[in-house]
Amino acid sequence: MSLFFLQMRNELHKLFARKRTYLGFAAFVAVEILLLLLLNLPKPKAGFRKLIEQNGYGFDQYFSGATLGLLMLMWTTFLLGALYLALVAGDVVAKEVEDGTLRMILCRPISRLRVGFLKYAACVLYTFALTFFIGLTALVAGLLYCGWGGLFAIAPLEQLLAMHEAWPGFWRYLGALPLLGFGLVSISSLGFLFSCCEMKPAAATILTLSIFFFDSIFRSISYFESLRGWFMTSHMTVWLRVFEYHIPWWR
Repeated sequence: MSLFFLQMRNELHKLFARKRTYLGFAAFVAVEILLLLLLNLPKPKAGFRKLIEQNGYGFDQYFSGATLGLLMLMWTTFLLGALYLALVAGDVVAKEVEDGTLRMILCRPISRLRVGFLKYAACVLYTFALTFFIGLTALVAGLLYCGWGGLFAIAPLEQLLAMHEAWPGFWRYLGALPLLGFGLVSISSLGFLFSCCEMKPAAATILTLSIFFFDSIFRSISYFESLRGWFMTSHMTVWLRVFEYHIPWWR
């Protein structure tokens, strides 16, 4: 078991030694800052005020750090998250094949199954690390921007509209992050799958993103509403159900 953790540490060291691994972290910080600056403009803020007050709630109470954190998650995670997860996962095996280092690893007394499992586990850990980083930095940025308050959750495509008091909303927000991580593992798994095929790292990344975007486009078409349960992105949005008044655990 100690050998397994040593090998796992080496895989994580190789993963986080690459500069592209940190692109996602830097990009999300930049996007969060930009979104907060834009939301401070009069027209976007007035539009958000109108949306909250039309539903019979107070703007000052629900225009809070938790609300802004959730909005930034919904607006950015799937598109930008898919991009950087596909970039890292599509690179994890294909890059070593391209560099010739994988052949040297397989010459050692370690099974191919373990090598594959270690690399996939590293992708999964990276997915959760990026997810929690995005979620926590979005929450902290929102709290610094407009302080503590209730949580306003709205997602029209998922038919979600809910209001929660400060502490219940805060705990639901934190509880949604692991579920969001599990949803994003779908992207990492696709990227890892194509990375194991005979193709360049860039091709694995592009193929992963193509499938994700095709799935997103088809899911957004209203005529395919009866088929939404078959789309990957429909299952990736399950984390939003945490914000319903009564969480539908069976879903």
